[in-house]
Amino acid sequence: MILRKAAAVALLAAFGAAVIPLQTLIQSEARAAHFQKTSLDIGLREKVGQSGFLAALSGFRSPIAALLWIEAHSAWERTEWGRMAGLFDTVTTLQPRSIPYWDLSAWHMAWNASVAAMQNEKQPSEALRLRAQRAYIQLGKDFLERGIKNNPDRHQLHLALAVLLRDKLSDHCAAAGEFLKAASFPGAPPYAARFAGYEMAKCPGREREAYDHLRRLYEQGEKQRLPSLINVLRDLENRLDIPAGARIQDATPDPT
Repeated sequence: MILRKAAAVALLAAFGAAVIPLQTLIQSEARAAHFQKTSLDIGLREKVGQSGFLAALSGFRSPIAALLWIEAHSAWERTEWGRMAGLFDTVTTLQPRSIPYWDLSAWHMAWNASVAAMQNEKQPSEALRLRAQRAYIQLGKDFLERGIKNNPDRHQLHLALAVLLRDKLSDHCAAAGEFLKAASFPGAPPYAARFAGYEMAKCPGREREAYDHLRRLYEQGEKQRLPSLINVLRDLENRLDIPAGARIQDATPDPT
């Protein structure tokens, strides 16, 4: 009996010694690919249940996430916002490199749930409705920020976060930063750089930076010389008292 136990301990020790280098290599490759390895711990087991947890361990994360996403959609139809948020959290934990899961989770929270909270007729207190609205917007922001951490090589979530900061929080300074980050990625849409300038123009103290940024875009040619860009440039020229000879000479009229 003692010999068998000793042999078992030795076998486990040898197995552990063999696995550690392999595990280190896998983790290193995951970090190089910007993939934050999902933590298959007791927290995830509580979210998906024992069967789902075992399936995740077996490599079936994608189908489990898809099924939970469908369940979250059903929760949305029933306006079960809290349950929907929990399901979204599990889905993104299982599939952290899926941009649509992060993006849509944030949209449901910051737009659908926040609007529903503000229009909740069962809550007579406007202060509590506002608090709930802000909480759901913050949840949406949190989804995007965590999504960016798991996908630092992609521009889409920076754009989504910029729109949330602009439209839901009126934080034009932070929105400008996120639009700029998105614009720095190869393949980002051209409007990202323009929108960064528009938001800078609304950020106190950054008017000159906004003007220089948008003027550089203007000098790139006709494709950038949209009416919106020209009108913001003209406004900045007036605010910064740019000399007449240095102003843009575009013939597009100002809207009246």
